Amino acid sequence: MSMWTVFILLVIIASVFLAAEIWRETHSFSVTRYQVKSEKLKGLNRDVKIVFLSDLHNCVYGKENEDLLSSVRRENPDLILIGGDMLVGKTGVPHDAALDFVRQLPVICPVIYANGNHEQRRKSDPELYGSIHQEYERILKESGVKFLENDACIMEVGGGKLLICGLALEMEAYAKFKKAHITAGNIEAYMGFSPVENSVAYDYSILLAHNPSYVDAYLEWGADLILSGHLHGGLVRIPGIGGIITPQGFLFPKHSGEMKRHGDQTVIVSRGLGSHTLNIRLFNIPEVVSVTIRS
Repeated sequence: MSMWTVFILLVIIASVFLAAEIWRETHSFSVTRYQVKSEKLKGLNRDVKIVFLSDLHNCVYGKENEDLLSSVRRENPDLILIGGDMLVGKTGVPHDAALDFVRQLPVICPVIYANGNHEQRRKSDPELYGSIHQEYERILKESGVKFLENDACIMEVGGGKLLICGLALEMEAYAKFKKAHITAGNIEAYMGFSPVENSVAYDYSILLAHNPSYVDAYLEWGADLILSGHLHGGLVRIPGIGGIITPQGFLFPKHSGEMKRHGDQTVIVSRGLGSHTLNIRLFNIPEVVSVTIRS
């Protein structure tokens, strides 16, 4: 057997393996568990469990998403936080799968939902989308889901007060091949306050901010815990390096699917639960993120 024949066989074997692995990773998910500790949480009388969901994009795991629902139930969360892009914001694409899944979550525990770019797109262009997104929100609100769009609420859990903030950036912050200039001052203008200046009202602040490209601004704004998604893990992940590319076309993002500490602050970026335009994942299995916060 010639060297060229051996080389071609190896290429075929590798291609088959990679194709099979991509198929597996786009049809399954895992649960990633993190622990976050802070002196600010010393008032807690027990651990608090948060399930963070992001970027489902209408994907379905098991009949009527029962596999995904069962996984969330098993975590026994105190709060479910949604980081956006549960649906696909394109004309003619129904949101039934996302709606049917999310509306079942408030039976488990309180659910807070912050928009991603796909929700924002549907809301920002009524000429194209009509009132379809308003109907989506109406049904979910009636089911018990709380939406935060540049707004915040305080949740009392485990003897502590958690400030949950939902950031909604303008669509230009998601433009292809372009990064907007977003500062802490912009975040304060969107939200209408600074968490540092209002810290007497709560113990710990959590910011739901869909796009992690602007983590530096979120950190400077002062959130204790930042939860993001959007990047789908960078599509392909290299061990020790992370994700390869962002939806905006930038290579090797700083945060793409992991937990990182920045002094007393924590950033968690979900690899997301689905995909849409580029249905590719390699060494990058979709995930439910489960966060235990403790003193």
